[in-house]
Amino acid sequence: LCKLRLDRAINQSVELLQRHVPYWESDHVLNLAYNVLTGGTCLEDIERLRTDEAYMNGLDAERIPDPTTAGDFLRRFDPASILVLQETFNEARTKVWALQESSFRKEAIIDIDGTIAGTTGECKEGMDIAYNGIWGYAPLIVSLANTNEVLYLVNRPGSRPSSDGAAEWLDLAIDRVAPVFKKVWLRGDTDFSLTHNFDRWDERAGFVFGYDAKKNLVAMADALPEGDWKPLERPARYEVKTKERERPENVKEQVVKEREFKNIRLQGEQVAEFNYRPVHCQKTYRMVVVRKNLTVEKGETRLFDDVRYFFYITNDRKKTAPEIVLFANDRCNQENVIGQLKSGVNALRMPSDGLVSNWAYMVIAALAWNIKAWYGMVTLVP
Repeated sequence: LCKLRLDRAINQSVELLQRHVPYWESDHVLNLAYNVLTGGTCLEDIERLRTDEAYMNGLDAERIPDPTTAGDFLRRFDPASILVLQETFNEARTKVWALQESSFRKEAIIDIDGTIAGTTGECKEGMDIAYNGIWGYAPLIVSLANTNEVLYLVNRPGSRPSSDGAAEWLDLAIDRVAPVFKKVWLRGDTDFSLTHNFDRWDERAGFVFGYDAKKNLVAMADALPEGDWKPLERPARYEVKTKERERPENVKEQVVKEREFKNIRLQGEQVAEFNYRPVHCQKTYRMVVVRKNLTVEKGETRLFDDVRYFFYITNDRKKTAPEIVLFANDRCNQENVIGQLKSGVNALRMPSDGLVSNWAYMVIAALAWNIKAWYGMVTLVP
């Protein structure tokens, strides 16, 4: 971080303290981030670091902010200063990207998704109840799939839908990566098929979004000639380098049959495509559809067959239809990033009492996750 001069950048761009006696803004930000990096899960864990001689020597510091002071610092943020802080982090990451080989900068894949950060607290300003009955917040995470870095993190009340405000943050993400990477991709599930923005995004990036299986689309898929459907071959999860072992007996399957549980089996998948222009678009895009052939069983009895469609809309005309599907499915790895933010670095905890102050904590704690990625990229540079 010293080589990136992140501390200086924070002090120059983030102005929250009237007097710097004895701490600067960077002292507070990095104090919170280092607490997370060393296994801290709450502000009170900072106290253990204040008395850790090895830790203090490593920082070459005589003292660091205590938990109460750290909490007060979080409450000084407003949405504008949080955005400035995130952009300061982004300026630092571009220096790391610049150190990578040219192949790294070939394309950037931006993933976006929302999640629920629950809390048992009752006095946290901005908290609300989500669709699944959990009280808390609904953070929006914009990440770079290439490195699993968090580009932007936005805190919202728990009742807000996943896509609320997403277009604005996707635009900011494009602005951030476009000067560095030759090609930019946007990727998200059906909630982020924000058709009002497609024509604008088409001029700046490639995109692949899931699309709701609406009646008109299902009718169009049903009307496709059978010859248009091609088998969807999914690659193996890993390559067996020795001799493939014999699969063990499926105990779960036996229990399902014996107790006559309802069981849905996938018999096969086919893929096809057609042109489609959403209502809010002036341009026509490519709709790729997966047809899943299923059988519904109960015990040993086959009840009926079922067909389900999954749609993906894209402005890309070069990838094959199966490649589009597999590319869209790779977005599931962002769930691992969100899982790490929740239970790995505990970035989505709410140690403060307000939506904005907790947002500031989430952003700073996510910095700890990003530092790990930066360190890995820097150490790989020959």
